[in-house]
Amino acid sequence: MSTAGVAGSDGSSFGPVRPLARPRLYERLTERLLELVEERRLAPGDRLPPERVLSEGLQVSRASLRQAIVALEVQGLVEVRHGDGIYLCRPATTPASLAELLERKQRLPEVLEAREVLEVKIAELAAQRRTGDDVEAMARGLEHMSTAIAAGDLGADADAEFHRAVTLAAHNAVLAQLMEFLDEAVHETRLESLSQPGRPPLSLAGHEQIAQSIGDGDPLAAGEAMRAHLKVVADVRLLNWDPEGAPD
Repeated sequence: MSTAGVAGSDGSSFGPVRPLARPRLYERLTERLLELVEERRLAPGDRLPPERVLSEGLQVSRASLRQAIVALEVQGLVEVRHGDGIYLCRPATTPASLAELLERKQRLPEVLEAREVLEVKIAELAAQRRTGDDVEAMARGLEHMSTAIAAGDLGADADAEFHRAVTLAAHNAVLAQLMEFLDEAVHETRLESLSQPGRPPLSLAGHEQIAQSIGDGDPLAAGEAMRAHLKVVADVRLLNWDPEGAPD
């Protein structure tokens, strides 16, 4: 398709006209797969049809199908259990577009860096300054997260509750304001992490270690526990996802 300039009615040129971008095949496939989930009324924990059946039924190559499945996997919508099958992790929702995923992939490392800089210090200060009420607030957050996970939820709200309690335990108004400013971005990293298969219980264990170190009044251990926890948070499929390898 030519991108030559288009002349206006007065003979002027508007410059090159770029062709309309079309969705890539795997983007369309992600939407179709989630439609299939709704049509079959699959619930979290249910297995999708085998890859061979999906490929034949959708009349697409396995390479295209696999890329669509990976795009759903990095969003925490499905889990691929090698040798077993593809399982639905949470209720089907509209998948993110390629542009949205790329934006998140680019932004995520910087938010994680900011979290480490701030939250490790916050944990250290919390271990030095926590009160009995602060310790109780952290314990409530842990209890709420444990209950949510047991009920099959990601526990994101309780996760946020726990981190707020740690921040308040540092008794530093400026740090608290900075964390409030980052709240939306931090929430995005939280959902990204908790959507990974098996991640909520691992996150809870990390929180328990942080709370234990703060309660013990050990700043060094509290900071290291927070750093270890944030390393787990940073371990997400999205950061290793290569959309350039997707077939058209």
